[in-house]
Amino acid sequence: MTYPYVISDPLICAGQPHVQGARITVQRIALEVEQLGMTPDEVLAAHPHLTLAQVHAALAYFYDHRQEIERNAEELDAIEQELRARFPSRVQQLLSTRSS
Repeated sequence: MTYPYVISDPLICAGQPHVQGARITVQRIALEVEQLGMTPDEVLAAHPHLTLAQVHAALAYFYDHRQEIERNAEELDAIEQELRARFPSRVQQLLSTRSS
């Protein structure tokens, strides 16, 4: 099945499926609908550079590839946590030394 407006390019958005020409991932749109409870019209209002057709195409892609996208999100979260552990925030370090 093809999804108009949704592409994957290893050089854009870390290879995640995204809306072509918009640099917004399918995962981001799905998060706004699934976790934040936004309607497609509210997503459109938050991202006026998108069209309603693009939002719906991204959601269709998400619902057809949900496990893959959620697994990828978990992998990216794990990488982020590892990097945060290896490279702590200098701002947080400065703030903690000032409050001591």
